[in-house]
Amino acid sequence: MVNTAHDTAHASAHDPAHDTARPTPAASPWSAVGVSAFDELVYRSILHQPDAGAAGWALLTGATPALVHDSCDRLLALGLLQPPDSMGGLRAVDPRVAIRALIRRRETESELLAATADEMATAHEAGLLREEPSRLVEVVSGEGANAARLEELYARAEQEVCVFDTPPYLAPRTPQLDLQSDLLSRGITYRTVYAATALEDPDVLHHAWKMVELGEQARVLPSVPVKLLVVDGRRAMLPLTASEAGGYCAAVVRHSAVTEALQKLFDLAWQQATPLGQPVGEGELSEGERTLTRLLAAGMKDEAVARHLGVSLRTLRRRVSELQDRLGAASRFQLGARAAQRGWL
Repeated sequence: MVNTAHDTAHASAHDPAHDTARPTPAASPWSAVGVSAFDELVYRSILHQPDAGAAGWALLTGATPALVHDSCDRLLALGLLQPPDSMGGLRAVDPRVAIRALIRRRETESELLAATADEMATAHEAGLLREEPSRLVEVVSGEGANAARLEELYARAEQEVCVFDTPPYLAPRTPQLDLQSDLLSRGITYRTVYAATALEDPDVLHHAWKMVELGEQARVLPSVPVKLLVVDGRRAMLPLTASEAGGYCAAVVRHSAVTEALQKLFDLAWQQATPLGQPVGEGELSEGERTLTRLLAAGMKDEAVARHLGVSLRTLRRRVSELQDRLGAASRFQLGARAAQRGWL
């Protein structure tokens, strides 16, 4: 009985599969590619003594030959070992090649898992809405709460953000400008349809041109139906009410037929809107002519254009007439068409 107990204790001291007394070691980087600590130990033994065979690797690892055989099968499946051939037994694959292949495989699996997560999340949201339709819309009240939800929506954007921009502006624009700049730097597509009345504000117009230069795709309509933010066609935010005191509330709409309809509304307006152009090349127009061309393309009324340029209506109309003569345009519409052909818009 004593010898048997001694043998059992001795075996468990050298068999990682039966060792419960030792503390759990810290996670190895190998675990990230599906290699256990014991399989890593066997692989290192094979690298150290390629010709030792299963019996020799068992001595190096302190495990039984049967456990080493099982480990080698796993290492073969992972591509870390080459199967036996006419030249000899198992051989280790160059770690630089094998580990990179494992990493690529894990990246592919992670991408597939992420895609599956998106599909499951869609099903999860649909299930929640069927159980409790009130989950579709969240009402957010107050400037701070609205700013926080807006920041969250921007942070979750993965592909595209679409915006209807129109007065009144009840909150400071600076935080939103920072969020928008960050989106553009991340490669997120950002499309805005501005109401022409919004661009009559010099600050808004300056912001719009700056964002276009950073990569925003901008267009203009005489008016837009509502202030709106749509993120990836799945989430939307739009105001509900506003007060002169500055307090307001907005609706955050989760992915549903409603967000799909809002995205279609934006896309329809986008198709009908006029591009808000970037500055044209040097030497083609004077600075004043470049500004005038862009303001006209924004669909502004003469009075608003004249205020932006700091000139009288008479002077403005004379400059427009000179541009028309320069391009041989008989009307402002033809002026816009020919300016676009030359890349001025």
